[in-house]
Amino acid sequence: MSALRYGYVTAAILGLLWTFTVAVTVAVAMSFLTGAAFQPSMLLSGLAGALAGAACLWGRAGAGIAAFGLLALGVIGLGPVQTGEVGLLSLVIGHALAASATVAGLDGFLRKLPSGRLTRHEFEDAVIRFLTGFGYVFFTAIVAIPFYVMVMTSLKNQQQLVQNPLDFSIDLSRGWHLFDSYVELLTVFNFGSYLWTSFYVAVLTVLLTLAFSIPGAYAVARMRFRGAAVFSRSILLIYMVPMIVLALPIYIGYSMVGLRNSILGIVLIYPVTTIPVALYMLQGYFRGLPAEVEEAGLMDGLSRLAVIWKITLPLSLPALASVSLYVFMIAWNEFLLAFMLLDDPSKFTLTRGIASLNSSEIPRQHLMAGSVIATVPIMAIFLGLERFMTRGLTAGSVKG
Repeated sequence: MSALRYGYVTAAILGLLWTFTVAVTVAVAMSFLTGAAFQPSMLLSGLAGALAGAACLWGRAGAGIAAFGLLALGVIGLGPVQTGEVGLLSLVIGHALAASATVAGLDGFLRKLPSGRLTRHEFEDAVIRFLTGFGYVFFTAIVAIPFYVMVMTSLKNQQQLVQNPLDFSIDLSRGWHLFDSYVELLTVFNFGSYLWTSFYVAVLTVLLTLAFSIPGAYAVARMRFRGAAVFSRSILLIYMVPMIVLALPIYIGYSMVGLRNSILGIVLIYPVTTIPVALYMLQGYFRGLPAEVEEAGLMDGLSRLAVIWKITLPLSLPALASVSLYVFMIAWNEFLLAFMLLDDPSKFTLTRGIASLNSSEIPRQHLMAGSVIATVPIMAIFLGLERFMTRGLTAGSVKG
């Protein structure tokens, strides 16, 4: 262990590990983008990475030499990324990405790292920076790659998928015909109706959830009544019971009362799954609000309902936005209950409609296009309102 705590040794080992990480990432990315044969080389990655890590200790000049050297080695076939029959442009771009990502990462990991013996703090700081960079690359890859495959598959036709199912490059020469799968979904498979159904079902679920959870959470946070503590602690107990266990009783009950295969039945059952978490989130926020403001309103002659409407809710807008977004996402993405209760295609929600595409009779690109249609709107809403969700989820965690 003591041998590792020398600058050149640490730089060489981190360079080896980081260069192989970059080589794998670039090889996978370029293979997906071009459809050509890119693959990492364990041996060459290790040798090139160790030398690049040591060179980066020299400062900016050493980093520049390392970048040029990695690019040159790649072009002549001795770099960390190996290639088969690829075009010159793809070859240069692939190795340029590998060289720049390797050197940029190593420069960040090894910045201000002395070449001699390292203190414990210097050694651990370099290792932590490497692990942070590796974590960013790894988790970005496992999120981005499936989404990329889904999008690229949706832009292909049946002939391309049959010829090479693993080719995820895009053929720009097809022009607007790239989106044929989306046009067919909206015109032939009635996906416009599925989108509208999912949207208004999700909105109604949000409204019903807020209508029940706001007074319930306020009562738990502000009122004093017998059983309040037990009720507060048992709100989330419903999540200890898997929904699949409740599926059969719900199906039987809905069949007996005639609510199966109806939008009304879906709208009634969705809030059952969302109200507990909404109660839990809102009660924490209400407890964090200063009670003196509400007491002042009561002293001015306002009723309790007026205090909630005019004082508490305006102060709770971040939490309400957070809860609304969370509930909307749950209702939009819910599949089990929709799959179990809906049989009429005219009443399908989006997730139920996508499930109907999972058939050997329907081209695979249509299923991928449906998945993109279901994913992109909720992703855009989440990214646009993410700050409200973060603020609402952390609200009430600190009192005072």
